[in-house]
Amino acid sequence: MFQIGDNIVYPMHGAGKIEAIEEKEILGETKQYYVIKMSVSDMQVMIPEDKMSSSNIRPVTEINALKEIIHIFQHGESDTVPLKQRFKVNTDKIKTGKIQEAAEVVRDLMRIKKENSLNTSEKQLFDNAHKFLISELRLIKGITENQIKVFR
Repeated sequence: MFQIGDNIVYPMHGAGKIEAIEEKEILGETKQYYVIKMSVSDMQVMIPEDKMSSSNIRPVTEINALKEIIHIFQHGESDTVPLKQRFKVNTDKIKTGKIQEAAEVVRDLMRIKKENSLNTSEKQLFDNAHKFLISELRLIKGITENQIKVFR
């Protein structure tokens, strides 16, 4: 599925790099584990090989998808979701692991932040979503600093 050295995105954790694939015995069961170094938190995560697909881990987005993501970020329509539902909707989007969804969450919360203030949980969600988005953008091969600045 993935190889050592691959850059990946782990939903709700951001981008990281597969540093190793190790065999470990935990609770009497031996399994293969992916050892991932997360760039945002600077922590190491171990995920069993058989849980990789269900965890929504995916490769870092390719540069050719960047134009669409920038367009969504700059020109996309914000979701009009009532305040009570907004946090859940945005959290669910981030959990998908899709960069387009993360860009939408950052865009929408950034727009709300400019007009009003975000509540405490939304501020934290915005900060985390923004860090996760930037962490992935920094790993896209061929991206320029100007392209990353669009998302700030």
